[in-house]
Amino acid sequence: MAEEKLDSQLRREQIAEAALGIVASEGLRRLSVAGVARRVGLVPSGIYRHFKSKEAMLQAVLDLLAKRLEANVQAACEESPDALGRLKGVYLRHVRFIREGRAIPRLIFSDDVHSGHPERRRRVLRILEGYLGQIARLVRQGQEEGQIRAGLNPQTVALAFVGMIVPAAIYWHLTEGGFDVTQHAARAWQLFLTAVAAEKPDSCSAQCER
Repeated sequence: MAEEKLDSQLRREQIAEAALGIVASEGLRRLSVAGVARRVGLVPSGIYRHFKSKEAMLQAVLDLLAKRLEANVQAACEESPDALGRLKGVYLRHVRFIREGRAIPRLIFSDDVHSGHPERRRRVLRILEGYLGQIARLVRQGQEEGQIRAGLNPQTVALAFVGMIVPAAIYWHLTEGGFDVTQHAARAWQLFLTAVAAEKPDSCSAQCER
Protein backbone atom coordinates (compact mmCIF):
# COMPACT_ATOMS: atom_id res chain seq x y z
CA MET A 1 0.00 0.00 0.00
CA ALA A 2 2.85 2.40 0.92
CA GLU A 3 4.65 1.61 -2.34
CA GLU A 4 1.46 2.22 -4.32
CA LYS A 5 1.01 5.58 -2.58
CA LEU A 6 4.63 6.50 -3.38
CA ASP A 7 4.16 5.55 -7.04
CA SER A 8 1.05 7.71 -7.16
CA GLN A 9 2.91 10.68 -5.65
CA LEU A 10 5.76 10.29 -8.11
CA ARG A 11 3.31 10.17 -10.99
CA ARG A 12 1.56 13.32 -9.72
CA GLU A 13 4.92 15.10 -9.61
CA GLN A 14 5.74 13.86 -13.10
CA ILE A 15 2.42 15.19 -14.40
CA ALA A 16 2.96 18.55 -12.69
CA GLU A 17 6.45 18.77 -14.22
CA ALA A 18 5.05 18.06 -17.67
CA ALA A 19 2.32 20.68 -17.22
CA LEU A 20 4.89 23.23 -16.05
CA GLY A 21 6.96 22.49 -19.15
CA ILE A 22 3.98 23.15 -21.41
CA VAL A 23 3.22 26.44 -19.67
CA ALA A 24 6.88 27.47 -19.96
CA SER A 25 7.17 26.69 -23.66
CA GLU A 26 3.66 27.32 -24.99
CA GLY A 27 1.73 29.34 -22.40
CA LEU A 28 -1.19 28.56 -20.14
CA ARG A 29 -3.78 28.59 -22.93
CA ARG A 30 -2.09 25.61 -24.56
CA LEU A 31 -2.15 23.59 -21.36
CA SER A 32 -4.49 20.63 -21.76
CA VAL A 33 -5.00 17.24 -20.19
CA ALA A 34 -4.36 15.59 -23.56
CA GLY A 35 -1.10 17.50 -24.05
CA VAL A 36 0.18 16.56 -20.59
CA ALA A 37 -0.84 12.94 -21.16
CA ARG A 38 1.24 12.79 -24.33
CA ARG A 39 4.27 14.15 -22.50
CA VAL A 40 4.14 11.57 -19.73
CA GLY A 41 3.08 8.63 -21.93
CA LEU A 42 -0.46 8.22 -20.61
CA VAL A 43 -3.91 8.32 -22.10
CA PRO A 44 -5.97 11.32 -20.90
CA SER A 45 -8.04 9.10 -18.61
CA GLY A 46 -4.78 8.19 -16.86
CA ILE A 47 -4.33 11.85 -15.84
CA TYR A 48 -7.76 11.84 -14.22
CA ARG A 49 -6.66 8.99 -11.96
CA HIS A 50 -4.37 11.52 -10.25
CA PHE A 51 -6.14 14.83 -10.81
CA LYS A 52 -9.89 15.31 -10.90
CA SER A 53 -9.69 18.23 -13.31
CA LYS A 54 -7.39 20.53 -15.26
CA GLU A 55 -7.82 23.04 -12.45
CA ALA A 56 -6.53 20.54 -9.89
CA MET A 57 -3.55 19.86 -12.16
CA LEU A 58 -2.83 23.59 -12.43
CA GLN A 59 -2.91 23.90 -8.64
CA ALA A 60 -0.25 21.18 -8.54
CA VAL A 61 1.82 23.23 -11.01
CA LEU A 62 1.61 26.25 -8.70
CA ASP A 63 2.59 24.04 -5.77
CA LEU A 64 5.62 22.87 -7.78
CA LEU A 65 6.57 26.46 -8.55
CA ALA A 66 6.40 27.38 -4.86
CA LYS A 67 8.45 24.31 -3.97
CA ARG A 68 11.18 25.25 -6.45
CA LEU A 69 11.42 28.83 -5.21
CA GLU A 70 11.68 27.58 -1.64
CA ALA A 71 14.32 25.04 -2.66
CA ASN A 72 16.36 27.82 -4.29
CA VAL A 73 16.38 29.76 -1.03
CA GLN A 74 17.26 26.67 0.99
CA ALA A 75 20.15 25.72 -1.30
CA ALA A 76 21.56 29.26 -1.21
CA CYS A 77 21.39 29.30 2.59
CA GLU A 78 23.26 26.01 2.82
CA GLU A 79 26.13 27.06 0.56
CA SER A 80 27.00 30.48 1.99
CA PRO A 81 27.97 31.50 5.54
CA ASP A 82 26.81 35.12 5.25
CA ALA A 83 23.56 36.88 4.34
CA LEU A 84 24.80 38.74 1.27
CA GLY A 85 26.22 35.51 -0.11
CA ARG A 86 22.90 33.80 0.50
CA LEU A 87 21.01 36.59 -1.21
CA LYS A 88 23.33 36.40 -4.21
CA GLY A 89 22.81 32.64 -4.34
CA VAL A 90 19.03 33.10 -4.39
CA TYR A 91 19.34 35.78 -7.06
CA LEU A 92 21.51 33.71 -9.39
CA ARG A 93 19.29 30.65 -8.97
CA HIS A 94 16.21 32.69 -9.80
CA VAL A 95 17.88 34.08 -12.92
CA ARG A 96 18.85 30.54 -13.92
CA PHE A 97 15.25 29.47 -13.33
CA ILE A 98 14.08 32.16 -15.75
CA ARG A 99 16.72 31.31 -18.33
CA GLU A 100 15.76 27.63 -18.30
CA GLY A 101 12.07 28.31 -18.85
CA ARG A 102 9.41 30.98 -19.07
CA ALA A 103 6.98 29.44 -16.59
CA ILE A 104 7.40 32.07 -13.87
CA PRO A 105 6.36 35.16 -15.89
CA ARG A 106 3.67 33.19 -17.67
CA LEU A 107 2.18 31.93 -14.41
CA ILE A 108 2.65 34.95 -12.19
CA PHE A 109 1.76 37.71 -14.66
CA SER A 110 -0.65 36.06 -17.08
CA ASP A 111 -4.24 37.30 -17.11
CA ASP A 112 -5.21 33.74 -17.99
CA VAL A 113 -4.14 32.69 -14.49
CA HIS A 114 -5.88 35.49 -12.61
CA SER A 115 -8.95 36.53 -14.56
CA GLY A 116 -12.09 34.87 -13.25
CA HIS A 117 -10.17 32.57 -10.93
CA PRO A 118 -10.02 34.12 -7.44
CA GLU A 119 -8.57 30.99 -5.84
CA ARG A 120 -5.72 30.89 -8.35
CA ARG A 121 -5.10 34.59 -7.74
CA ARG A 122 -4.93 34.01 -4.00
CA ARG A 123 -2.59 31.05 -4.49
CA VAL A 124 -0.22 33.08 -6.69
CA LEU A 125 -0.33 35.90 -4.14
CA ARG A 126 0.56 33.48 -1.33
CA ILE A 127 3.52 32.17 -3.35
CA LEU A 128 4.79 35.70 -3.99
CA GLU A 129 4.28 36.77 -0.37
CA GLY A 130 6.06 33.67 0.89
CA TYR A 131 9.02 34.30 -1.40
CA LEU A 132 9.23 37.96 -0.39
CA GLY A 133 9.07 36.91 3.25
CA GLN A 134 12.05 34.59 2.81
CA ILE A 135 14.05 37.35 1.12
CA ALA A 136 13.14 39.82 3.88
CA ARG A 137 14.34 37.30 6.48
CA LEU A 138 17.72 37.09 4.75
CA VAL A 139 17.88 40.89 4.68
CA ARG A 140 17.24 41.05 8.44
CA GLN A 141 20.00 38.50 8.97
CA GLY A 142 22.32 40.69 6.91
CA GLN A 143 21.45 43.68 9.09
CA GLU A 144 22.15 41.66 12.23
CA GLU A 145 25.50 40.59 10.76
CA GLY A 146 26.38 44.18 9.87
CA GLN A 147 26.50 43.50 6.12
CA ILE A 148 23.32 45.36 5.17
CA ARG A 149 22.48 48.92 6.23
CA ALA A 150 20.50 48.85 9.45
CA GLY A 151 18.13 51.68 8.54
CA LEU A 152 16.61 49.89 5.53
CA ASN A 153 13.18 48.29 5.69
CA PRO A 154 13.61 44.54 4.97
CA GLN A 155 10.30 44.31 3.09
CA THR A 156 11.27 47.23 0.86
CA VAL A 157 14.67 45.67 0.16
CA ALA A 158 12.96 42.35 -0.62
CA LEU A 159 10.68 44.06 -3.16
CA ALA A 160 13.67 45.82 -4.72
CA PHE A 161 15.49 42.48 -4.86
CA VAL A 162 12.64 40.80 -6.73
CA GLY A 163 12.30 43.97 -8.81
CA MET A 164 15.75 43.31 -10.26
CA ILE A 165 14.42 40.01 -11.61
CA VAL A 166 10.83 40.62 -12.70
CA PRO A 167 11.36 43.29 -15.41
CA ALA A 168 14.28 41.30 -16.80
CA ALA A 169 12.10 38.17 -16.88
CA ILE A 170 9.34 40.01 -18.75
CA TYR A 171 11.82 41.53 -21.20
CA TRP A 172 13.49 38.15 -21.71
CA HIS A 173 10.07 36.62 -22.32
CA LEU A 174 9.00 39.31 -24.82
CA THR A 175 12.25 38.97 -26.77
CA GLU A 176 11.87 35.17 -26.86
CA GLY A 177 15.15 34.78 -24.99
CA GLY A 178 17.00 37.40 -27.01
CA PHE A 179 17.68 39.63 -24.00
CA ASP A 180 20.92 38.71 -22.21
CA VAL A 181 19.47 38.16 -18.75
CA THR A 182 22.75 36.77 -17.40
CA GLN A 183 24.68 39.93 -18.26
CA HIS A 184 21.88 42.02 -16.80
CA ALA A 185 21.97 39.98 -13.60
CA ALA A 186 25.67 40.68 -13.03
CA ARG A 187 25.22 44.44 -13.50
CA ALA A 188 22.03 44.62 -11.45
CA TRP A 189 23.63 42.76 -8.55
CA GLN A 190 26.40 45.37 -8.32
CA LEU A 191 23.77 48.13 -8.20
CA PHE A 192 21.95 46.24 -5.46
CA LEU A 193 25.14 45.95 -3.41
CA THR A 194 25.83 49.67 -3.79
CA ALA A 195 22.32 50.45 -2.54
CA VAL A 196 22.08 48.11 0.45
CA ALA A 197 25.56 47.10 1.64
CA ALA A 198 26.67 48.57 4.95
CA GLU A 199 29.59 50.97 4.72
CA LYS A 200 32.86 49.50 5.89
CA PRO A 201 34.55 51.39 8.73
CA ASP A 202 37.17 53.83 7.49
CA SER A 203 40.55 52.26 8.24
CA CYS A 204 42.08 55.60 9.27
CA SER A 205 39.20 56.40 11.60
CA ALA A 206 39.43 52.97 13.14
CA GLN A 207 43.13 53.42 13.83
CA CYS A 208 42.63 56.91 15.31
CA GLU A 209 40.01 55.57 17.71
CA ARG A 210 42.59 53.16 19.03
